Amino acid sequence: MKLHTAPPPIQSERSFRGRMRRTWPTIKTWRTKGIATLRIIFGLVWAINAWFKWHPTFQSKIVDTVTGAKGGQPQVVQAWIALWGHIVSTNPLLFARLLATTETALAVFLILGLLSNLTYVVGIILTLGIWSTAEGFGGPYKPGESSDIGTAIIYAIVFGVLLFVSAGRYYGLDQWLTPRLGRLGFLASGTLRRRRREA
Repeated sequence: MKLHTAPPPIQSERSFRGRMRRTWPTIKTWRTKGIATLRIIFGLVWAINAWFKWHPTFQSKIVDTVTGAKGGQPQVVQAWIALWGHIVSTNPLLFARLLATTETALAVFLILGLLSNLTYVVGIILTLGIWSTAEGFGGPYKPGESSDIGTAIIYAIVFGVLLFVSAGRYYGLDQWLTPRLGRLGFLASGTLRRRRREA
């Protein structure tokens, strides 16, 4: 005996799209708020870092800070750290204040969502510089003694993630600034666009 049952109703594409439109603004809102919140918290972390760098004790011992991770490192890493120790020792106060100023600017720009792409690139370069000198690439790596690869590399990764998600566009000044910068919009949260030349 054959039973003739109706096939299950197929949802129309329109009803699916309608449901997605109703859901998407909610998802978009909590994600944008979350990204903005993380960017601002990261900016506050940099504000604390900058505050430590403005302290006279740090400024008087910056050469020791830069070269402190040299011991026990491979010869190549020791030479790299020694090079930067020599450069910083030419004018320690200048380098200490330059570092403190850069970290202060990173904190302010992160919190405000201002010139974000430039901020993230400078942050990546700075943190990789700190990681490769003061942290000695996280080394020396010895079984049973090494516990991590250093914190500055994590900072560089966070800057990279913020760059890829265009975090300055979410509740930041870049949302307003990017279109007004024109060709320089890539410094804020814009993209680098190559114009195709017509043959």
